[in-house]
Amino acid sequence: MNTSTEASASAADPQSPPNVTMAVIYHSNYGHTKRVAEAIVQGARTQLPADQARAIDVHDIDWAFVDQADLLVFGSAVYMGSVTAEFKTFMDETSKRWYHRKWEGKWAAAFANSGGLSGDKLAVLQQISLYAMQHGMNWIGLPLMPTGHEATDLNRLSSFLGLMTQSLDGPPETTPGPGDIDTAIWFGNHLAKTIIKHQPADSRP
Repeated sequence: MNTSTEASASAADPQSPPNVTMAVIYHSNYGHTKRVAEAIVQGARTQLPADQARAIDVHDIDWAFVDQADLLVFGSAVYMGSVTAEFKTFMDETSKRWYHRKWEGKWAAAFANSGGLSGDKLAVLQQISLYAMQHGMNWIGLPLMPTGHEATDLNRLSSFLGLMTQSLDGPPETTPGPGDIDTAIWFGNHLAKTIIKHQPADSRP
């Protein structure tokens, strides 16, 4: 992997795990966005026990886990400059949670995947960020300087609002490429560290 940070990330101590959880909620038609979601979870699990970081498809939402999670990471492919119809349906299904301020104070982050280098991914990250702000959530960006612009580089698309990945015309086992997947792992690690750092003092082991 093309980073020095993931090697130094220590696994969570099974004797005293952090008392925080994160849900990575995504929609993926062909498996590429799912692979990114799973890479984010992989990175998070360097800090958290496996059952405290989960990838959740919008077609199979575990609302109990989502509602108690400290961090919600939202991810979608980009269709016509927007999230997919299925992901928008999920967003609309949370309107009662919005009204009752159920997610107020939670952490939020996002990722977007498209076939093009740009692919209007910024529009999707902005759309999800606005959605999170409507819920009263706290946003976590991607504070990672690009290491270059080749397929193996980290944050090669120079995104800071959230994670951007690109999938070419190929199976999800091969695309997005190694740099994008490594960035997703880095992002998951960073997100977990952030919520651990900011967990309420009375909940720390």
